[in-house]
Amino acid sequence: MSSLDAGFYFIEDENVPMHVGSVLVFDGPVPSYGDVIRLFLARMDQVPRYRQKVKALPFHVGRPVWVDDDHFNILYHVRHTAVPAPGGEDQLRNLAGRIFAQRLDGSKPLWEAWLVEGLEGDRWAIISKVHHCMIDGVSGSDMLQLMLDFRRDSELPEPAEWTPRPQPSTLDLVVDGVRDAVVTPVQHLSALPAIARNVRSFNEIVDFGKSVLGSLPGTARRLVTRAATSLNGPIGPHRRWVWARANLAEIKQIRTAAGGTVNDVILTAITRGFRDLLEKRGELTEGMVVRTMVPVSMRKANQHNELNNRVSAVLVNLPVGEADPVKRLASIRAQMDDLKSSRQAAGADVITNLSNFAAPTLMALGSRTAMRFPQQILQTVTTNVPGPRIPLYMLGRPLVEMFPYVPVASTIRITVGIFSYLDRITFGINADFDGVPDVQLLADGIRTGFDEMVALAAEAVEKTETKAADNGVKPETTA
Repeated sequence: MSSLDAGFYFIEDENVPMHVGSVLVFDGPVPSYGDVIRLFLARMDQVPRYRQKVKALPFHVGRPVWVDDDHFNILYHVRHTAVPAPGGEDQLRNLAGRIFAQRLDGSKPLWEAWLVEGLEGDRWAIISKVHHCMIDGVSGSDMLQLMLDFRRDSELPEPAEWTPRPQPSTLDLVVDGVRDAVVTPVQHLSALPAIARNVRSFNEIVDFGKSVLGSLPGTARRLVTRAATSLNGPIGPHRRWVWARANLAEIKQIRTAAGGTVNDVILTAITRGFRDLLEKRGELTEGMVVRTMVPVSMRKANQHNELNNRVSAVLVNLPVGEADPVKRLASIRAQMDDLKSSRQAAGADVITNLSNFAAPTLMALGSRTAMRFPQQILQTVTTNVPGPRIPLYMLGRPLVEMFPYVPVASTIRITVGIFSYLDRITFGINADFDGVPDVQLLADGIRTGFDEMVALAAEAVEKTETKAADNGVKPETTA
């Protein structure tokens, strides 16, 4: 495992299951359980990690390693269930929330998939769980697509025979772990001259340093701005999981009128959701922010089939204390522009990779300690994973929607996952069951955020057209 993957593995405990997940909703008749099993077996060779389990070393003298599970049984990992027909969205969300709250069995490969029957409108679903130590959001969408097809009539290959490789002995792993703890930091240090040679010029180093240092005042201001720390608190074993929807057409309409990126508009709508939540709690004050960590993929185009984590992050203040949605969007846009120009995501990735220098035992203790230490800096995580813009199918049935699940950890009680598919944006909102009983207010507020920005965009267009008409200018038409 890499240091980041191992960190996700080490921080899991009985109240913090560290898996990511999704709910996929399909149209058409429900496939048989046997057909779903055959589908997974047919694609299993493309994802060998799905037949591997984690083997931790005594006293964490080395990082955990992946070994083939010599008792692998597909029937354990692909499961079959149903909601009382006709099951609506509430029934599906409640079922998914219970499944997502359960930890994966650490003695087996760290994934599950559930075939769900009984949904209204001749629909069915797949609920999937994969531990974060083996996959991040972007590579997760890659793996998901292996189970999906671009054509309705795709044919499945026959499953290949699989023989597990012998597992290394504990003694061999300990010896390798000790060697890794000593040699790896030296290798990273020895690689520094090569890295330096790859830098095109000294001016690039200076420019990078200036951009990072120049952004420090803005970063400091973001960190000292009063945050809604009432959102932080201890986490229990149960989860509430809800969702919201938007579409790219309305986001495009908002961008045309107010500017910004798709991500800026999405974060602005999420800001309205948190504003409504805090206002209903009687905790909203002027100038207050909700500070979010926004993961940024560091994965290159040729790395999309690697099963590991290549992710960094930036911190963004969601201006919940601002009543004007236009000003909220402008604030988020300014922050994101500043973060992009300062290359802070790349800087955070460098800091994360410094953990490669740490002995695995210290890394284990450090990961667990960091996630248990009470902190008030972050209140949430918002992660946006772009999906395909073309239709996908599973066993000939069209995929209708995908909803993401992002784990909560430390004192962060709420996370927001965002998926895009076709022209739709979906939000999966995960919350601690006891700490956030009002999480539906956040989901409803996100939808309200889009509605108010669409209304303002339409009003701006109407004013522009009225002004143009008054000046004798004909509005542009499209064919």
